Amino acid sequence: MTLKKHLMVCSAAVALTGGMAMPATAAPWVKGYVVGTYEYAFRYGGRADFSRGAEIEPGIDCPHGSSIHFANDTQTKIAVARQKWRSQQEIDWIAKPPGLDQVRAPVLTRFHIWNRAVAYRGYNKTIETYVNPWATDDPGQPQVTSRIGDGFNLDGKIKANDFVSPDGERGIDNNLYRAWGCDAPWRGNGNATLDLRANDKMQDGLYTMVIRVSGNQDPMNDSDATVEIGYSPDKIVKDARGGISVDYSYRILQSAQYTKLKAKIKNGVVETEQVEHMHTPRIAWFYDQTGDTNFTKGKIKLNLSADGMSGTGLLGGYRNWRELYTENTFAQDGGQQGIREHEDHVGLYFALRRNADGMYNQKTGKYDGISTVYRVKMASAYVVDPDKPMDIPKLMGDEPRMQAFLAIKANTIKGIETRIPQPVPPGTSEAAVPSMEYTIADLPSKDYFLKTLTRPHYDGEDANGIPPWSRRRNGTLPAPAPQQAPAKPQQQVRNDVPVTTAQNE
Repeated sequence: MTLKKHLMVCSAAVALTGGMAMPATAAPWVKGYVVGTYEYAFRYGGRADFSRGAEIEPGIDCPHGSSIHFANDTQTKIAVARQKWRSQQEIDWIAKPPGLDQVRAPVLTRFHIWNRAVAYRGYNKTIETYVNPWATDDPGQPQVTSRIGDGFNLDGKIKANDFVSPDGERGIDNNLYRAWGCDAPWRGNGNATLDLRANDKMQDGLYTMVIRVSGNQDPMNDSDATVEIGYSPDKIVKDARGGISVDYSYRILQSAQYTKLKAKIKNGVVETEQVEHMHTPRIAWFYDQTGDTNFTKGKIKLNLSADGMSGTGLLGGYRNWRELYTENTFAQDGGQQGIREHEDHVGLYFALRRNADGMYNQKTGKYDGISTVYRVKMASAYVVDPDKPMDIPKLMGDEPRMQAFLAIKANTIKGIETRIPQPVPPGTSEAAVPSMEYTIADLPSKDYFLKTLTRPHYDGEDANGIPPWSRRRNGTLPAPAPQQAPAKPQQQVRNDVPVTTAQNE
């Protein structure tokens, strides 16, 4: 249909001019796009001689490599040995659990023992690490050393440590890249594990982001254009090869996760104004991560193809670095993320804190925000308004998980701000609860680990330490009758360990 329309327009123009093409005239125009790739705008500075395309390119911007804290038993032993209150037997047995060769799933069993152990690395063994990252030592996170980076000059200044853009613009602010650009699961030219996971989930329907550009002059050159960006309730349509299909219709919701900006276009490059708050969907691979980016001092730059069928771009501004920490750490739980992805969120926490560069807090004398830039690739679409106003729909089956995430996020931010240790709230899977209890059932040394390793406890646990919500999810405990309101979880302390809770993995 689109091709047919294009041919009709061209034929009419030729007929009217006797075969002579007419110059374009100013007229209202609209172009829509659906975002198919959405990731942090990290650069990789690869070596010219690197040709193994399936591997993560080493790059010259991270000469010190990436974090490997939990990559193997040797590194895990080093990590847990930093806690002076651990005995040598604990350190040795955590790294290499006795009897591991006798269990049905040795890798998974070791995984969950490590998960529980690294979740308690604070100055006091009852303090959960990921909810209270400030309460343990900085394990170190390799940081980007390159001067080249994508982004914007958000503060209007050119500072000594600012990046320089690939096209030579100085004063580029993208300190999230400096802090996290060497983190392995985010590092790769489209093949980093968390980039792949997030984009797969977005393309499979977790959420959709659309962009609409309009004006009254020319789509490639317009001094008074408008850019709208926001959430769509419509799932992305893919073609037979798994790519993003073009020219399908998507609604844009002008409620949460939506911003309308003034812009100028020159030779297909769209640059918007900078606004105090810019709302867009945020990167997510689970429902509980979804929500509003809420950039401060945000702006957008897009590069539109001449045929209007595709585009690329950058979205940037300052984001609350505490929120960035919680969104990445508690997608599942800190230990699980760290061991599987070979990263340490404690190191990432300290990297965020020392690189914060925006949203100055007069009360604390510190920065609450860090300059953050996202990269997008998009395909042509028809972006339309819904027939009637509507809010972003909720996935009711995942709402308990969302509420658990919001609770642990709130506790983490409270702990960071007050330096008072916070418990793990009900509904999460921090400290591998109850995953470790399930997976070490046939481990000969299981009693030692159940007795020795600190864990959160909850009201209603059974004799094996399985909390009610986990038994309910696994079909071994009936849910409360519809007319009965579930009892509100009570915070307790057992053996000086704050009561807390866990979430599906």
